[in-house]
Amino acid sequence: MKTFSATPADIDKKWILIDAEGVVLGRLASIVAMRLRGKHKPSFTPSMDMGDNVIVINADKVQLTGNKRNKPNYWHTGYPGGIKSRTTGQILEGKYPERVVMQAVKRMLPGGPLSRRQLTNLRVYAGTEHPHEAQQPTVLDVKSMNPKNTRSA
Repeated sequence: MKTFSATPADIDKKWILIDAEGVVLGRLASIVAMRLRGKHKPSFTPSMDMGDNVIVINADKVQLTGNKRNKPNYWHTGYPGGIKSRTTGQILEGKYPERVVMQAVKRMLPGGPLSRRQLTNLRVYAGTEHPHEAQQPTVLDVKSMNPKNTRSA
């Protein structure tokens, strides 16, 4: 018996819609990263882009546990003394709250050219509207998968 190795003809990509409202960020990011890589499929091949196209809506309503809203996120402008920071809460309340979800999913994927290509299959939107209705995405209810996926107040 030989080990199955998928070819581009064997790949079947689907569209998945995930509502992030009330879902804990880390748990959401791990589920999205698994779907982007295609590890949920029995024909998973590590060297191929097997994953599905994932649409995440309501990224501005994602939940953070503990004191993570006050965690600083640093970046450098490239100039001397150009280190800057914003807290995760400021980013979520700012102009681009979807960047928090994008960064969390990006950090859950392994580094490399294949992961960067798989990350292009992720679309994150702050509100409930998205322009991918024509693809007829199937809804994946992350909240009902595990009671720990939602933060209890």
